[in-house]
Amino acid sequence: MTLYQAFTGSLVADALALPAHWYYDREALRRDYGQVDHYMPPRNPHPGSILWRSHYEALNERGEILHDQAQYWGQKEIHYHQFLEAGENTLNLKLARELFTQVTTLGAYDPGTWLDHYLSCMLTPGWHRDTYLEEYHRGFFTRYSQGKSLSKCGVRDEHIGGLAQVPALLAALPPGSSERAIIKSHVALTHRHSNVLKAADCLVRLLLRIEDGTSLPDAIAREAGDWLSTRKATRWSTQPDEHVIGQVFSPACYIDQAFPAALYLALKYHDDFSGGIIANVMVGGDSCHRGVVVGALLGAVNGIDRKWVEGLRDRLPPA
Repeated sequence: MTLYQAFTGSLVADALALPAHWYYDREALRRDYGQVDHYMPPRNPHPGSILWRSHYEALNERGEILHDQAQYWGQKEIHYHQFLEAGENTLNLKLARELFTQVTTLGAYDPGTWLDHYLSCMLTPGWHRDTYLEEYHRGFFTRYSQGKSLSKCGVRDEHIGGLAQVPALLAALPPGSSERAIIKSHVALTHRHSNVLKAADCLVRLLLRIEDGTSLPDAIAREAGDWLSTRKATRWSTQPDEHVIGQVFSPACYIDQAFPAALYLALKYHDDFSGGIIANVMVGGDSCHRGVVVGALLGAVNGIDRKWVEGLRDRLPPA
């Protein structure tokens, strides 16, 4: 159950971070939501939204992934997840749910079967209600619109959102699978950046260590030393989280900063699932995708309070 708890933890941390996603002004975050210690719905205006600067125009019907959300692109102060409800998962974790269900139903992972389903989901109007779609979705469907084969549509995206499906796939794979190889090839379908692939492999190794009974601090010390110095992290832990995730590590989405920031929070709150995922939200930035790592690691070692699971808008897929 350890790996399933990791998957569940990733869903919970994403849903908790939903309203606060991509708030870089922490004063605005606290003004708008207070202490985010329970599921809340997002609301407009989002004072730090940069959706108005983003652009995507489908080349043809093969790239039509915005559907009725396209009208909000270019507008200021639009919340990225404005139509989602309290306890709901954002698009990347909604896809993670689909992947978990597909692999557990089939009893195996097949990249072609997954890519066909990814296409079906994204091209179906109303399947998702997220207003913002990350760059990798836009890049993938631009290449698909240009006639490239599905296996060649991934882009060199370096954001931590590339790890969103790692806990789900690891939990779904049958025992005896070549987990590291499978997950690396899966992530590369959409994220071909070497640092994202490196971080994905590190997360897999950490979760497998934990499944074998290694403590989270020991697992991080053994498997993630090239991302985070546990000696330095222990020293930083006496400072406010807002200082460490702000002055030492950026709260932004780029993997070279976001992944060690997530590891730091997981290490500091290694025995406190709720405390860790709340701290992740309150430091701002890309809290949903950073939360995937924090929630997965803390969920794997601590389990998850029933209130968090019951508060999810959508039922968990069966283990």
